[in-house]
Amino acid sequence: MTNDSDSPDDAPDAGETAHHAFWADSVADDIEARDPDEPIVIKGGVSPSGVAHLGNFNEIMRGYFVAEVLRERGHEVRQVFTSDDKDPLRKLPRKLADAEGNIVGLGDVDAGALGRNLGKPYTEIPDPFGEADSYAAHFADLLKADADRLGVPVEMVSNTELYDDGTFDPVVERVLSDIDNARDVLGKYQRKVDEEYVPFNPVCEECGKITETVTDIDLDAKTVEYACTDMTVGDETIEGCGHEGTATFRQGKLPWRFEWPGQWQVLGVDFEPFGKDHAEGSWPSGKDIAENVLTIEPPVPMTYEWFTLNGEALSSSAGNIVTVPEILELLEPEVLRYFFALNPRKARDLDLSRLDQLVDDFDRFERAYFGDVDDETLTEFAERAYPFVVDEVREDRVRFPYTFAAVLGMTDDREVRIQMARNEGHIIDDTPEWAVEEALERVEKARAWAERMDNAYNYRLQVEMPETDFDDDVVAALDDLADFVDAGHDGEEIQGEIYETARRHDIEVSDLFGAGYRLFFDQPQGPRLGEFLGDLDRTFVVKRLRREE
Repeated sequence: MTNDSDSPDDAPDAGETAHHAFWADSVADDIEARDPDEPIVIKGGVSPSGVAHLGNFNEIMRGYFVAEVLRERGHEVRQVFTSDDKDPLRKLPRKLADAEGNIVGLGDVDAGALGRNLGKPYTEIPDPFGEADSYAAHFADLLKADADRLGVPVEMVSNTELYDDGTFDPVVERVLSDIDNARDVLGKYQRKVDEEYVPFNPVCEECGKITETVTDIDLDAKTVEYACTDMTVGDETIEGCGHEGTATFRQGKLPWRFEWPGQWQVLGVDFEPFGKDHAEGSWPSGKDIAENVLTIEPPVPMTYEWFTLNGEALSSSAGNIVTVPEILELLEPEVLRYFFALNPRKARDLDLSRLDQLVDDFDRFERAYFGDVDDETLTEFAERAYPFVVDEVREDRVRFPYTFAAVLGMTDDREVRIQMARNEGHIIDDTPEWAVEEALERVEKARAWAERMDNAYNYRLQVEMPETDFDDDVVAALDDLADFVDAGHDGEEIQGEIYETARRHDIEVSDLFGAGYRLFFDQPQGPRLGEFLGDLDRTFVVKRLRREE
């Protein structure tokens, strides 16, 4: 888990023309320098090939912060997210997500229906869950719902619709009318671009699959002749039906290297962030095609580093993914927005087992905004970025430390939780009720985290006295420990006293800890017992140690 969010690395890159504590301001400067028309268009995009997971949100969230900065500066902004849904389904995904974002395997859907549709556009494939209009619509609905959960006003745009309604017509005509130049430009980036290559992929009217074989172009009629041939995908082959036919410019699609800059043209894109994989190949070709084939200015680019999940690359096929609904079961939305607000050019790891570190970083970032952290760099970053991260700036919020919230989650008793928070000084008499309620929401998140990770906080406090049968020397030790707690000692002191009490009564330390775990958790083990008892209501602890109802 990142633990360096307050380091100078989160300031803008050296050499930028103006110093900004928040990277989104630097991007906004670059966009404004071009004097763009209104509305300013910010774009992201994805191919709907599998689970809509948190990695897909890189472009949405990076674009969101830039959009918000521009809106603050008085600009009208349109944030769009394209679904490359006229692409063919090339292989079966191992995992899918249902309408609520829950990850499921192919065994939970009609995998055969997917298999029979290999090679067809995503918009022509039925929704595996039988709810949306198509596989593509299901995927887009998931992304839109996730954006709504994070308060991002993004507009989903279907590539298929852009072709169907003629929006892409000028781009297709331009590319195919200047085909020799298009081949020359693309040939610098892609092998097997010869004089027979045609940058257009018709949809076969017979079998519905995408084909890559165009035999003739009629620019006046705006049609192509094609043959439905096999498509090679890795080591696999998707068989064509052999049909020969005619397709209009709206009954097919451009290859992606042309389609991407085509989107810039038809949508009027001013800014697009993208991962480093695109920076190394796709961006140079897209920029070249935009300038020298379409004769348009490409948008302001921004390359972001990928983040890893639990130390490994995000991978749908390997199952190393987490969806937005899943992560929001563990974190407040503002903590997740904060994660994406950090410097996008720095690689980070989202380690679910150490989410407590991320939450601690966010809490410190929040305190810095209100001037409570002696760190100039962090404070400068927080003063600029914090208002874009939270729904509302309110100084009197209460944030329980995440691990303490996990401790509170060991009981469902609201009053016990509040008393424990009072004992630790997180809640005082002047704390407003709304702040208490918001603070308690983190308890549910931390409890879900403890259960998901099955970590040291995954225990349940027994409100009722469990049945016990202790030896007399253990009973005497428990009574002494009760007297010590009753005297008002804190958790660390109680932890040390457990060892001393065991020695005085000549019993094994493990036996006394075991008795405590049995009394409070009805389990043979648990968290650091003394510290936990120090957080509980003292009267409750004393009565339980004395085995009193």
